[in-house]
Amino acid sequence: MIKSLVGGIVAATAFVMLSSSALAEPEIVTGPSAEPDCFAPWAADTQFFKFPKKEGPYRIALANGYIANTWRIQMVQTAKAYAAQPEVAAKLKEFKVVSTGEDVPAQISAINNFIDSGYDAIVVNAQNPTAFGPVIKRAKEAGVVLVAFDNILDTKDAINVNVDQKGLGELWANWLIKHIPNGGKILEVRGVAGTSVDTDRHNGIHEVLDASGKKWEVTEVVGKWDDGVAQKASADAIATNGPFDGVTGQGGDTGIVQAMMDAKHPFVPFGGETENGFRKFCAKFAADGLKCSSAGTGPAQVAVAIKTAIAALEGQVIPQAVKLPLAIVEDPNFKEGQDYFPDQSDNFFVGNSFPTCGINFTAQEIMGQSKENQ
Repeated sequence: MIKSLVGGIVAATAFVMLSSSALAEPEIVTGPSAEPDCFAPWAADTQFFKFPKKEGPYRIALANGYIANTWRIQMVQTAKAYAAQPEVAAKLKEFKVVSTGEDVPAQISAINNFIDSGYDAIVVNAQNPTAFGPVIKRAKEAGVVLVAFDNILDTKDAINVNVDQKGLGELWANWLIKHIPNGGKILEVRGVAGTSVDTDRHNGIHEVLDASGKKWEVTEVVGKWDDGVAQKASADAIATNGPFDGVTGQGGDTGIVQAMMDAKHPFVPFGGETENGFRKFCAKFAADGLKCSSAGTGPAQVAVAIKTAIAALEGQVIPQAVKLPLAIVEDPNFKEGQDYFPDQSDNFFVGNSFPTCGINFTAQEIMGQSKENQ
């Protein structure tokens, strides 16, 4: 009798666990998404998810990795600013932020801890696109909505939110080809090694340059998307391999231009990101040869990721891969007060909004937040 009872309990427990696991998985449904203008599918064949609806308010965590550059700092500040908006805060029981640095196992451990602590959703800027397999599986089995953004995850078991990073590299390369039609020497300042953003942008640049049929001599240095690191790396490259006919930088672009000025390097065509300081230089020195394509995506994509997580928890239809628009301004169209702001910090990333998602921030809203873990 006891044995039978125990067996029944075990069987019942197993049934509940299996049922919970099954309920945790999203249903694959047809589109469109709940907010088609915001949650745009990445491609025509992108699947749509519909998670089981959970009652709020929700516990949501941001598991960030690298923090030592202005984009990541502004991203964390933007996440906090978004979570603090009244209509968002009303849906949140708790919002937690952890930055773990470049240590991939530490970031995975942080996500595991959030799963173990019963968080409803985790948004992550992943240090590596392929190393998260086991934790993705754990999140899925636990019914935790996992949303990766910027540096995304190589999986269809989580939601990815991103811009076309490879397309951004292609855009910069085409800008250089347009202004250096016969080929030449290029300085390429890369981001953080091993991340999907760095790899995708790099591949986009080189595929377009290689396909041009022109001869390109590319010097690669690592700038980690940081002004100080990029400035030093650029200064060293100019001293050893310069001068260059063109430059492309994934970030830290204000520092790259400063290195050119310090070395008295001629201004040349430049394909770069959206830092306010970089755009100030582009506007000021355009007539002297600094012809810029400034494009990228502001740190506010973290807000879209949080919005996506909340929508998924509410049982709304969401694409498995959400495609965000790029913010692009190119010479000669840099307008003061719109595309760059003389009275704002050089480190502030312009274009930090997604109007189609109802996400717009002032610099004051963002800069009033801290970068520390909370």
